[in-house]
Amino acid sequence: MASLVGGLSSLGLKNYNYNCRALVLQKATPSPFLSVQRRTLKVKAAETDTNEVTSRTPDKAPASNQGSSNINQLLGMKGAAQETDKWKIRLQLTKPVTWAPLIWGVVCGAAASGNFHWNVEDVAKSICCMILSGPLLTGYTQTLNDWYDREIDAINEPYRPIPSGAISESEVITQIWVLLLGGLGLAAALDIWAGHNFPTVFYIAVGGSLLSYIYSAPPLKLKQNGWIGNFALGSSYICLPWWAGQALFGTLAPDVMVLTVLYSIAGLGIAIVNDFKSIEGDRAMGLQSLPVAFGVDTAKWICAGAIDITQLSVAGYLFATGKLYYALALLGLITPQIILQFKYLLKDPIKYDVKYQGSAQPFLVLGLLVTALATSH
Repeated sequence: MASLVGGLSSLGLKNYNYNCRALVLQKATPSPFLSVQRRTLKVKAAETDTNEVTSRTPDKAPASNQGSSNINQLLGMKGAAQETDKWKIRLQLTKPVTWAPLIWGVVCGAAASGNFHWNVEDVAKSICCMILSGPLLTGYTQTLNDWYDREIDAINEPYRPIPSGAISESEVITQIWVLLLGGLGLAAALDIWAGHNFPTVFYIAVGGSLLSYIYSAPPLKLKQNGWIGNFALGSSYICLPWWAGQALFGTLAPDVMVLTVLYSIAGLGIAIVNDFKSIEGDRAMGLQSLPVAFGVDTAKWICAGAIDITQLSVAGYLFATGKLYYALALLGLITPQIILQFKYLLKDPIKYDVKYQGSAQPFLVLGLLVTALATSH
């Protein structure tokens, strides 16, 4: 289940104001002072002995053609159009573009159970579990994360809904609660529907909600640490929806849980890809993402290594357990990922992050399905 909000204490956030500390850069580049007020971002160049410069951070969404920017807005992607319709803004906060891996995780879990059948009831159960993992709990997690990232977004993307004031504080908090309670309620209903004596799906949802909260919110705010935060993010995207799908249709075996946790190291690598675009804001806010802590060049190799070594290890496990054809299929899906890493990720992870994810991740998620099918036999 994508991380859920989990945090009741998020209600105490209403008194937040959007003042950011001045961001002072080195003399090599004139230092922009960012003064972010409740609903207005003001950018002015500091006085230097050089000509006046402008901030690298735009106060409007990057220009793009109207059609693509409208789509980006609905999917919660970069380059989104400015929007005033509250329901479109609410959808943007849930970042629908991030639902797909969670929905796919449910598919993998159902396949791994070995007990999914193509009948009306099982299909309906799986769709409900996908709604739980995607729109409700991932939507909850993304909204919660945007709420706690509002200071960073005021630096990196001040045109986003919360720092720009396009949606009010009370509306954001209401959305967080509605998605959280809706997700937990649906999880409990799925346990009843499946006839569980122990509410496995519900407790997976509760665990995911708690993980989401401590990932985004102080005092723990796991995302401040590149290693812990990215592993938590990777596990929530791979383990939790898989476990929910498998528990819904069968038994969640310990060996499968260990295998999915191992696969979450690849999720750590995927999470690092998302950190490259936020280096400036992360550094300003004191977040030790891996690109900030190690630099771009080292972080890109850590990213590629986490993704590749994990999948090669899983392929080795499948081979050792007598599942040769599944192991070979997985190797066939790892190869194009490595090629695309050299083409995009290792060449320039900041410039090509979206291209890399769009071209390489389909092979990774297909590898997840191959692994799921292997564990079901």
